Amino acid sequence: MKVAIIGGGPAGLYAAILLKKQRPSADITVYERNRADDTFGFGVVFSDATLDNFEKHDLPSYRRITQEFAYWDDIAVHFRGTVHRVGGNGFCGCSRQKLLLILQERARELGVALQFEVDIDDESRFADADLVLLADGINSRFREKYVDHFQPEVDVRANKFAWMGSTRPLDAFTFIFQETEWGPFIAHAYQYEAGHSTWIFETDPQTFERAGLTGLNEQESAARMADIFGWFLDCHKLLTNRSMWRNFPMIRSKRWVKDNMVLLGDAKASAHFSIGSGTKLAMEDAIALAEAMQNAPGIKAALEVYEHGRREEVEKTQHAADVSLVWFEHVDRFWDFDPVQFAFGVMTRSKAITYDNLKLRAPDFVAEVEKSFARHVRNGGFDVDTSKPIVPLFQPFRLREMEIANRAVMSPMCMYSAKEGVPTDFHLVHYGSRAIGGAGLIFTEMTCVSRDARITPGCTGLWNDEQEAAWRRIVDFVHGNSAAKICLQLGHAGRKGATKLMWDGMDRPLDEGGWDVVSASPLPYFPDSQVPRELDRASMNVVRDSFVAAAERGQRCGFDMLELHCAHGYLLASFISPLTNTRTDEYGGSLENRLRFPLEVFEALRAVWPSHKPMSVRISATDWAEGGIDGNDAVAIARAFAEAGVDLVDVSTGQTVRDAQPVYGRMFQTPFSDQVRNEARVATMCVGNITTADQANTILAAGRADLVALGRPHLVDPFFTMKAAAWYGANDAFCPPQYLPGKDQIFRNSVRDRQDLEELRIKAKPKTRAELKAEATKPLAAE
Repeated sequence: MKVAIIGGGPAGLYAAILLKKQRPSADITVYERNRADDTFGFGVVFSDATLDNFEKHDLPSYRRITQEFAYWDDIAVHFRGTVHRVGGNGFCGCSRQKLLLILQERARELGVALQFEVDIDDESRFADADLVLLADGINSRFREKYVDHFQPEVDVRANKFAWMGSTRPLDAFTFIFQETEWGPFIAHAYQYEAGHSTWIFETDPQTFERAGLTGLNEQESAARMADIFGWFLDCHKLLTNRSMWRNFPMIRSKRWVKDNMVLLGDAKASAHFSIGSGTKLAMEDAIALAEAMQNAPGIKAALEVYEHGRREEVEKTQHAADVSLVWFEHVDRFWDFDPVQFAFGVMTRSKAITYDNLKLRAPDFVAEVEKSFARHVRNGGFDVDTSKPIVPLFQPFRLREMEIANRAVMSPMCMYSAKEGVPTDFHLVHYGSRAIGGAGLIFTEMTCVSRDARITPGCTGLWNDEQEAAWRRIVDFVHGNSAAKICLQLGHAGRKGATKLMWDGMDRPLDEGGWDVVSASPLPYFPDSQVPRELDRASMNVVRDSFVAAAERGQRCGFDMLELHCAHGYLLASFISPLTNTRTDEYGGSLENRLRFPLEVFEALRAVWPSHKPMSVRISATDWAEGGIDGNDAVAIARAFAEAGVDLVDVSTGQTVRDAQPVYGRMFQTPFSDQVRNEARVATMCVGNITTADQANTILAAGRADLVALGRPHLVDPFFTMKAAAWYGANDAFCPPQYLPGKDQIFRNSVRDRQDLEELRIKAKPKTRAELKAEATKPLAAE
């Protein structure tokens, strides 16, 4: 077997090592354009879990690597004159040059041929090779040569960064957030060997320009950074090595394999340096490829196994990197945060670390976070304990004169179970049980303002006396048997109306019994959907007045809060999105014009809704489609509604057009809530694949939302909130007297269950290499 590897970085060298171990007789050659000891940057960083992987796959190189590593447990966050240290992280740093030399030496030991200063631009010279690995880095010429095949997507990010080094010793992975006269600068720094540390400097393009960095050479740039961070560098020099400022390219390739050629490492996909995963991904690519080659019946099958089996893990890492880099790109959003909350945001930015696992590894730090959050609540007028506070999820919140006992919210979820718009006993049990279950606030499903405003024949409404009486019965039960507040969500289906029940075909048009539908423009949702009638001014008046009439009925029912549905492609959302609004009158064109009618409806509602009761608006913060609403538009939309008197923005996304391409994942819509809250400066509620109280605490403590809405968890567990209260010891959680014995029992049991789980996790967690090294070097106690 003959293997040619183009690129002598970590991906290419480690692949050569593993493949040669499998096939000692194979002819494997690595071709590198640079000299053997040439390298960009200074250090690389790995987690303990990554080193475990290396240990499993090649013990000799693992041992040599770990002999050279600097180990640390702490992450230190420097911000506005404070420093917060968070332990238990398990990271290791190593010289990039030494890593390459170790891998080169190991490859030679195994019989791999290494050729340096050989520039390969034509793979035809390897026509006799069975396998060609394209590991030629982030600027891969082969990825570009076959761009139509590999179909890479390159997203060049806005922030500028430069990679430098220093002689400054560090005992933690260090983030420094530095305010300057030009704007914020960020340093990501870690020690990789005695007397040497890596420093990556980052800033936004506007600050970069104002600081006069454009056109400076390496030495001049280093001098400017030394001036800015000199207080921390403590007279230590900054070192350069091709340390020019540049923009980070996020790369994703649709295909990784062409014939017998395969992309590895940064050539196929990149991950932002803020999560330190570039070299990790490259070497783990090599592991995945070697495992595929070991187990598959032939090279073609192995490459297929590699591509399909490896892609999910790479995309998960890239997603975490994406979320992390966006946090750093918009660090100015959080600049006025309390420093401990800011540090918590740094630690949890990529969603990989959450409230509970951070509390397990750094309990003192999380205790500070809890106290900071409680102080903020106390400053808002609540008499809460700030010395031994309860977790954020169970801190109270106020909107106008409505106070809610906790920040767990049951999402608005259509049940499709009404009879001619009338809520039934199903709805009484549905809403009543979730209210008794402890949620601070529950939302009704989208309640339609007229018969022809319904999504389906099973949707609830509020346009007649029978519906009003049924809703009043539900509201009275909630108020009489729980501490929950209840919000009425009003909406109009627009072009998504006259469709089947969800379980019969979501958004599919009715086969019979339908009604005429309307929208901002005459664009059907599906090609075979009913073509909606474009609303004229007279029809807009009718729609507005039907909203007002429903709101007046809602007030008579006793609802505590009112929400206007302007999301998910329904009628008002169809005005807001340019994908569904092609009007040429004063209600189309610019965002200001597209918002005109939704704001008119909101202002009409605000005028009749009691001034002491809050109102919210649900928006789609992105259409997940080219040319549609994006996060920046969402901020403008939120500001416009805030000026009109909205108290809370319910931040959802998508469902506007059928060809949308949402990026799902845990808490996938939370970044949009974060952006709206901290740029528009309005209270937000986040929603979207939030499944645990731990996630809710993480979101709230990091300042990404003020309320957390959970949908599916509440569907299967009406007592989700009560169970969470027991788990976190929120003893003041309301419980009806009929259920108090059950509350007493679960609160007692949860104390023991939580202690047992934490003990198990602590025992199961292996010691970090930093801890093991510290124990190994500790002097023996005197006898």
